[in-house]
Amino acid sequence: MARDNETRDRFGAFLPIQTRWADMDSYGHVNNMVFYSYIDTAVTAFLVREAGHDKDIAAAIGLVVESGCSYFEPVAFPAVIHCGVRVAKLGRSSVRYEVGMFVDDATLPAALGFFVHVFVERASGRPMPMPDRIRAALAPLQLICGD
Repeated sequence: MARDNETRDRFGAFLPIQTRWADMDSYGHVNNMVFYSYIDTAVTAFLVREAGHDKDIAAAIGLVVESGCSYFEPVAFPAVIHCGVRVAKLGRSSVRYEVGMFVDDATLPAALGFFVHVFVERASGRPMPMPDRIRAALAPLQLICGD
């Protein structure tokens, strides 16, 4: 994933996340694996807030089947990471989220990550069509992706 054109305005549904001292590694910056928790937190918060998703009772649950992250600059405590979510691909039972992680007021992301959810029936674990409420909440985020 390239950083050059990934400005803040190409993302939506922002969630601010305060870095913690515990996020730091021995090199003095936020550890790479912590960025995956930021991605997961931003997407999950969006699904709960905008689609009313309740993981405890939902018949369909999203399982992560692929993920990745590109890192462009180190991040250190204390900083606020503004995670912007967009949808790169909205399929019948799957969605590819992309999350830009912007430090404080930065225009370009410090990191850019993605993951793919496949929605499955909770009881059987078999893929099923994405619930309508989730699809409706995600659809506007496709427009942000642009290309």
